[in-house]
Amino acid sequence: MVLRICVLGCLVALLFPVSETKGAESVASTVSQNSDLIDVWLGTSSRKPSQGIYHCMLNKSSGKLSDPKLVAEISGPGFLAMHPSLPVLYAVGGVDGDPSVAAYAIDGTLKNASLKFMNALEIGDGGAAHVSVDATGKTVLTAQYGGGSTGVFSLNDDGSLKARTQLIKHEGASNAVTGRQTKSHAHWTGFSPDNRFAFVPDLGLDKVLIYKVDAAASKIQSHGSGTIAPGGGPRHMKFHNNGKWIYVLHELDLSVTVFDYDAAAGTMTAKQTIETVPKADLAKEQAKSCSEIRVHPSGNFVYAANRGHDTITVFRVDPSSGELTFVEREFVRGATPRNFNIDPAGKWLLAAGQDSHTLASFEVNADNGELTYNRSNVHAPSCICVLFGHK
Repeated sequence: MVLRICVLGCLVALLFPVSETKGAESVASTVSQNSDLIDVWLGTSSRKPSQGIYHCMLNKSSGKLSDPKLVAEISGPGFLAMHPSLPVLYAVGGVDGDPSVAAYAIDGTLKNASLKFMNALEIGDGGAAHVSVDATGKTVLTAQYGGGSTGVFSLNDDGSLKARTQLIKHEGASNAVTGRQTKSHAHWTGFSPDNRFAFVPDLGLDKVLIYKVDAAASKIQSHGSGTIAPGGGPRHMKFHNNGKWIYVLHELDLSVTVFDYDAAAGTMTAKQTIETVPKADLAKEQAKSCSEIRVHPSGNFVYAANRGHDTITVFRVDPSSGELTFVEREFVRGATPRNFNIDPAGKWLLAAGQDSHTLASFEVNADNGELTYNRSNVHAPSCICVLFGHK
């Protein structure tokens, strides 16, 4: 009987051979499917139902999102940053009850993505509102909104945190908006394209503080500031792709100021301020404020998010001056867009609704910058930061 089964099996194999080509096509198909996906890491607030850092995937062809999954338990990992060359992710949140900056090794990607805790360092001045890493992968900066300070941390060669090297307190207050500007409120940190200077928009001072950077020593030194009109409340900022212009988003008066940037001198000069939402519309609503600003990878458009109004404003960039003109405002299909991001190819914009616990996908029109809802909207608990993985 066994001999007959073996002979029959051989005949079947001869008559219907398994195609090596088909097997290769299957492997190629799998590779193609993976190449269509990109990692999306989500930072969240400490509000329930959030439990920490989440991960999902964006299909770069269709714009569809996978359901986010929890990959690291940490209290309120509000903002995230990626190491420029290593598979290491940084988060600011509560570790063992202490406001800290934490480092995680990215263990696998896409469907197998997970995070492995490396270490954490206490900030020493309350919780941070933002975190960034310099281009050399040597220095991390944090902005403490409540404490009114900038934290500076050095990194080990493997990307883990080495030491806190500085904690710089911000002095003064704008006092232009009652109850919101009675003291410093550092809100964002980042570096110039050449990594020579660091920038910290401070909502309470109506200034963008500028620091000279010694990345190798993980030290910064005061280098002046860029000034915002009283009551603006600078929150976040971004450089244009050409490094010549800076766009500063004002949380309090819902506007954007365009600055010329002198890279050699490390100075910024304001030349245009434009509203993100008409004042007439704001008068009808409460709890309205700007949250995030992004420059499209093409450099042709700038986007700003409006909480309360629950929209994203699209601006076109003048290629000769960097100044902005209004294009449209798009509803985010969620509540309280605390953060959003644009994929590296510039095709998709993902908008996080903090209070609706949503992450929605929009297609970006390459010609005019307009957004079209993609009808992909997934559950993302208390999401307040959207970060793409390495390209």
